[in-house]
Amino acid sequence: MAARGIMVALLLLFSAGTSYGSVLFSSLKRTIDVTASPTQGQVLKAGIDKITVTWTLNKTVATGTDSVYKTINLKLCYAPISQKDRAWRKTDDNLARDKTCQQDIVTRTYDASNRIAQSFDWVIQRDVPTATYFVRAYAHDSNHVEVGYGQTTDLKKSTNLFEIQAISGRHVSLDICSICFSAFSVVSLFVFFYIEKKKGKTQQK
Repeated sequence: MAARGIMVALLLLFSAGTSYGSVLFSSLKRTIDVTASPTQGQVLKAGIDKITVTWTLNKTVATGTDSVYKTINLKLCYAPISQKDRAWRKTDDNLARDKTCQQDIVTRTYDASNRIAQSFDWVIQRDVPTATYFVRAYAHDSNHVEVGYGQTTDLKKSTNLFEIQAISGRHVSLDICSICFSAFSVVSLFVFFYIEKKKGKTQQK
């Protein structure tokens, strides 16, 4: 009997531990209006260009909805064009497993008494992969749990998408390897040509 009670207690603890912090994206309301400076189809360069993100409370939501909002977390998110053959980049309804928005832009304190739109300029980091993106904002409560969101595109992720081209150091190393390989190929060709020509002269003698 005691063993059964211990097993039940462990199962309850396990279920509580796995459910804690598990938030479904479908349960969140779009209570934040978010806009970003890049235009539809614009191509930006990582490490050089910047994105200006502006956010404010959605005027269509009920007054006091944002009373529990403590922070706003802006994220750079993969757009549908990056989902081909990469299912893991599609938004998972369980935000604990979602890999769509892996790049953090900034986390700011939310001021419920201030209804004026706020902005943030973000220089794109060099390690951002080349892909098509949009910007999403999550509103968090005092327990750092998502309680609302907003994004610069529609639900189908088909509007206001922009592209980022990476210029990270990884590309530089690949360029160096490519140049070295090309130089080796050219030198090898000349050496082979010289050896064959020398053989031809030897045979003539």
